[in-house]
Amino acid sequence: MPAPVVTDFDAGLVAAIPGPAWLRDSRLSAWEHFSSAGLPSASEEIWRYSRVDDLELGRYRPPAPGSTPSRDLESLPPGLMELVAAAGERATVLVVHNGATGRVSRPQEGLAVQTPGEGLFGADGELRLPLQGPPPDVFSTLNAALCEAPWRVSVPGGARVAGPLVVVHWLEGDGLAAFPRLEVELGPQASLDVVEVMASGDEAMLVVPVTRLALGAGARLRYGQLQLLGPGAWQLANQVSRLSRDASLLSMSVALGGDYARVRTGSVLDGPGGESELLAAYFGTGHQMHDLRTIQHHSAPRSRSALLFKGAVAGTAHSVYSGLIRVEKGAKGTNAFQTNRNLVLSDGAQADSVPNLEIEDNDVKCSHASAVGPIDESQLFYLESRGVPTGTAKRLITLGFMDEVLEKFPVAAMVPWLRRELAGRLAAAGLPEPGSGVGEGS
Repeated sequence: MPAPVVTDFDAGLVAAIPGPAWLRDSRLSAWEHFSSAGLPSASEEIWRYSRVDDLELGRYRPPAPGSTPSRDLESLPPGLMELVAAAGERATVLVVHNGATGRVSRPQEGLAVQTPGEGLFGADGELRLPLQGPPPDVFSTLNAALCEAPWRVSVPGGARVAGPLVVVHWLEGDGLAAFPRLEVELGPQASLDVVEVMASGDEAMLVVPVTRLALGAGARLRYGQLQLLGPGAWQLANQVSRLSRDASLLSMSVALGGDYARVRTGSVLDGPGGESELLAAYFGTGHQMHDLRTIQHHSAPRSRSALLFKGAVAGTAHSVYSGLIRVEKGAKGTNAFQTNRNLVLSDGAQADSVPNLEIEDNDVKCSHASAVGPIDESQLFYLESRGVPTGTAKRLITLGFMDEVLEKFPVAAMVPWLRRELAGRLAAAGLPEPGSGVGEGS
């Protein structure tokens, strides 16, 4: 049996979070589940290769309930303001501060953005979305206990929202523990683009976000998550989606920041004809670790999922990808594909890739592929032979490698910003930008 969790968090802190009695009881129930479950270990398969054994939960504490002021868009760092501005004037913007307070600007017709009403949480502390598939991990339960301000986004059936929704989670405070939570629900035939940004300064903090996406019959959602946390941040994120009949989801993660940054993504296709496309681009340098786990869960016939995750590591950074395609009995006609490719740019860097299949029915098409290796020598030689310095050539090849994913980001106008941000991080890692004069002989 796992040992009980030892932390400065307690039931009194949970009970003090504002909200109606039913929500307080729900949070306390989730707290009891968390405190009795024990923290996971890297000896468990789903946490294999991770750094979860290094987590010192007692180093972090949520802000006192009601103590977090709201933040305006104009109060964000200039780089974030530039990113949001790229989404255009028709974008609705929600700025959430430390997972506790939020402010909405430029709301669009047909889009409801609000803190949730009664009935959103169940007795076990989990959101009341009709999700099948794998159970939540202990950190999503902790989020249910300590999230002060969960946000709900809904679009009614048939509505097609013209501009994107941009949700910026700005996190600050040394030793902060933050628990952002976002639910997006689309009615039948509804359509929406969403970008969710996690960003912080350089302080040490723990960020435990949960995102739930529910698509009605024939709905279309394009969702992107951009992780720009500072070098002292630990992230333990959970994202899960449910697709009804003929629904379509594009879900993309771009992970660039953090010390240890984990995202567990589950896509549940429980309606015939549903289609999900899961994408990720990640880059780690220094001592960073990106830890990505995915589940493509098919429980209905004639559903399709495709996954493409591409990453690069430099310095002594480490990346882990572990993915599962699961086809339930009765899910005939499933098409599911999974591809993970990684570039290792330094001798001290490491990338692990572990794809898996579990198939309980026949008449399906499922495949997986993974690759880990250095930059192709022939590509490097081609550029060097034309006078491109070695360091610059490596940067250009890496940018081209990642661009296959970046170009599919849900809001196309944000892609140039993403490319510049990645190029800057590559340059900081010793892969200089063209014309910089750095790395001529490297």
